Amino acid sequence: MKAKVLTPRSKFLEIECVKCKERIIVFDKASTLIKCENCGEEIVIPSGGHAYIIGKVLRVLD
Repeated sequence: MKAKVLTPRSKFLEIECVKCKERIIVFDKASTLIKCENCGEEIVIPSGGHAYIIGKVLRVLD
């Protein structure tokens, strides 16, 4: 009998700020408000599950 291997359902995302084009890597289930380090614009807003992504998602990291 084969053992089941659990895989995570969450990912890390590379996000680009819509205001200044700064790139940042965030968790898709972020539990805190994340602001751009360069301009202070809100990029990720927590929602209790998957976070609201305001920036542009460039790629999903494995």
